[in-house]
Amino acid sequence: MRRPAEPIAVLGAWWSQAPEALLAALRSSPEGLSPREAARRLRAHGPNSVRSDAPPAWPALLLRQFANPLVLILLFGAAVSLWLREGTEAAIILVIVAGSALLGFAQEWRASAAIARLRQRLALHAQVRRGGAWQRVPTARLVPGDIVRLAAGHLVPADARVLEAKDFLVTEAALTGESMPVEKRPGLAAADAPLARRENCVFLGSSVRSGTATVLVAATGPDTAFGAVAARLAQRAPETDFARGVRRFGELLLRVMIVMVLFVVLVNQWLGRPMVESLMFAVALAVGLSPELLPAIVSVTVARGAHAMAQRGVVVRRLEAIENLGSIDVLCTDKTGTLTVGDMALSAALGPDGEPSAQVLRWAHANAALETGIANALDAALVAAGQAQGLSAQALHKVDEIPYDFQRRRLTIVIAEDEATHLVITKGAFDNVLAVCGELRDGDATRALDDGERQRLAEMFRARSEEGFRVLGLATRRLPAQPHYTLADEAGMCFEGLLLFLDPVKPGAAQTLRDLSALGIRVKVITGDNRHVAAHVAGALGLATDTLVTGEQLAAMRDEALWQQAGRAEVFAEVDPQQKEHIVRALQRTGHAVGYLGDGINDAPALHAADVGISVDQAVDVARESADIVLLRPDLDVLRHGVEDGRRTFANTLKYIGITTSANFGNMVSMALGTLFLPFLPLAAKQILLNNFLSDLPSIAISTDRVDAGRIATPQRWQVSDLRRFMIVFGLVSTVFDLLTFVLLHRWFRADEATFQTAWFMLSLFTELAVVMVLRTRGPFWRSAPGRALWAITLAVGALALLLPLLPPVQRWFGFVTLSPTLLAALAGVVLAYLAATELLKRRIGAA
Repeated sequence: MRRPAEPIAVLGAWWSQAPEALLAALRSSPEGLSPREAARRLRAHGPNSVRSDAPPAWPALLLRQFANPLVLILLFGAAVSLWLREGTEAAIILVIVAGSALLGFAQEWRASAAIARLRQRLALHAQVRRGGAWQRVPTARLVPGDIVRLAAGHLVPADARVLEAKDFLVTEAALTGESMPVEKRPGLAAADAPLARRENCVFLGSSVRSGTATVLVAATGPDTAFGAVAARLAQRAPETDFARGVRRFGELLLRVMIVMVLFVVLVNQWLGRPMVESLMFAVALAVGLSPELLPAIVSVTVARGAHAMAQRGVVVRRLEAIENLGSIDVLCTDKTGTLTVGDMALSAALGPDGEPSAQVLRWAHANAALETGIANALDAALVAAGQAQGLSAQALHKVDEIPYDFQRRRLTIVIAEDEATHLVITKGAFDNVLAVCGELRDGDATRALDDGERQRLAEMFRARSEEGFRVLGLATRRLPAQPHYTLADEAGMCFEGLLLFLDPVKPGAAQTLRDLSALGIRVKVITGDNRHVAAHVAGALGLATDTLVTGEQLAAMRDEALWQQAGRAEVFAEVDPQQKEHIVRALQRTGHAVGYLGDGINDAPALHAADVGISVDQAVDVARESADIVLLRPDLDVLRHGVEDGRRTFANTLKYIGITTSANFGNMVSMALGTLFLPFLPLAAKQILLNNFLSDLPSIAISTDRVDAGRIATPQRWQVSDLRRFMIVFGLVSTVFDLLTFVLLHRWFRADEATFQTAWFMLSLFTELAVVMVLRTRGPFWRSAPGRALWAITLAVGALALLLPLLPPVQRWFGFVTLSPTLLAALAGVVLAYLAATELLKRRIGAA
């Protein structure tokens, strides 16, 4: 018999143990675990996750279909019917309830499984050493004892001990509240050291800002420090606008139900009708009013929308973002890779005289090839250009590195020229490099960098930037050898020259911006690049540059001024990560729904703040995990299609809610009022339930319905007041025709109870089916063809409505009778008159 896998337990304060002792305790080695042992530990510890994205188990999903007060009341009613020996009545109720539950279950199960498959496409991976070889492994499959390699931009996948590190800075704000990155290095920490003082450890929930490290995993999933916090603070995710709208609308329906149930029970008791029959009728009315398939319809519609978006290259990480994506009216984006080609290339390495310089290229190549911080397109372009010229950094001895940060906007590498002399090489934003220089390269010599030379270099920088080049500065300094270097060593440097990069505007980008504008979305470029190159790109795209705002100007603005400028300006240049977030919040403060597209570490704050955070599949981990939507390729046209799909999904969801509740509301009010003057109930409870079940069947296909171009062309927001007005207005139109039908049946045809209920069952079902075709579009219904599936199911249910009352078993079970041709013709006339009135009213006030 196979023994169950036992978890590996690390006793005591593992951060205070020597690395060798910890490796022994975890039964691991520098070569990592064997694949077989890793699989065994995965079975013992479970997935490395503090929350599960797996679809709910089918028993739980099935039971959830019955976790509805109205369904429970119906089941209670069925039990009462059995007690009163009304077996047929009870069986009918149970069959209809079971049918609705199974229908909802099937739709939600398929939807949840589809979403789970989409999420698997975006699973994070880590570089893990197993069996002596480095391999790419999903982070969910990490186990204690794994050896993992981390680099800038990675999310820390588990609690781990640092074995090796180089310039390794980690952001731990989610755990410690410390906003500044902290350096992590090998060593020992005190056994009683608080989490923030454990400088030899990294923790799940943090992210790597710069540098590289090799770490030993000590705890995964719920056993991590972050997992313990998540377990204590376990709660629902913040309620989205869409969820809030559904909840508020549900509360409205609940109030209407309570009033209707009390009214019907009291009236029927006043008329001396049996209490059980009256109660069952009232409950059936309440069930008839509620869109009980709403969870399933929303799940199916959203899942279908997510699937359609994935086929276009837009993967939804959080389903609620689909509604928000359809509502955005401002899109903030960097220019690189989305508005430009994204294939950065070095165009020239120039000396201070503006002439090509091989020495500048050599130093820049060394800086880029030896840096271990944030991977970026500029360094990749420098390395490629250097290799094309036969340059190599293998023979260079790197001494130290001062990583790039968004305040200095510089990166420094120190190499050893000989045992006594080190060369400091700094590259970065032109202004920031020039600010730390006191000399200027002049051939093999140097000269003082005076104000006149600074002005000349600034003019050269501006001229090249206005040509569309991304321009960096390069400086050097020779110092006596020392073991470590600090920011203080970036001073008194010699300005060596300029590096020119070109990333041309993407063909078709200007047209894409016009297409987004046609959808009611204004695009704003937010970039860390200098104002001149930003203005050049913006001008090529047709964006206004006269209102360009720089980071320096933003820093000097008060909040009120920022609120105004954020709405007016279309280009923001030279901004830092915090300013990107401030711009997003300023736009939200003035009533805009904001989408933010970013792929770097510096974009994470703005991605969190935006209504919809959007990233790309090639983004760093921290940016991709901060996003709600992930583009499989960095193309705004792909996002445009995603916005259209989001609006289409939202529109179809609102169609179901608005049309179903208005039709049900009208029919239920009619039947409630009909009890006042009819000598019998307009419909029996079982007939109401059957009617409601059949009328909901076409809603399964609502997610496939076509949507008017006008509804896709504008941002959409959830408005409970609009839905309430729609439900009441069109519901009461239905009530007027229902009451006229009551009079027609009762006074003109002198219908008995069975005839009346059969006629009214068919009429209410036909009106509910037909009105979907009228109200699904804001224009004339004959000019907007419905989706094939919606049309086919509607016709099938309509045919079933005609056939059912003719079947003898159905007549016995539900009390139906065969209607005369004259009565059927009269009912058809009422349906046509009702549809004509609804179409005319829709034109006057507009559809939902």
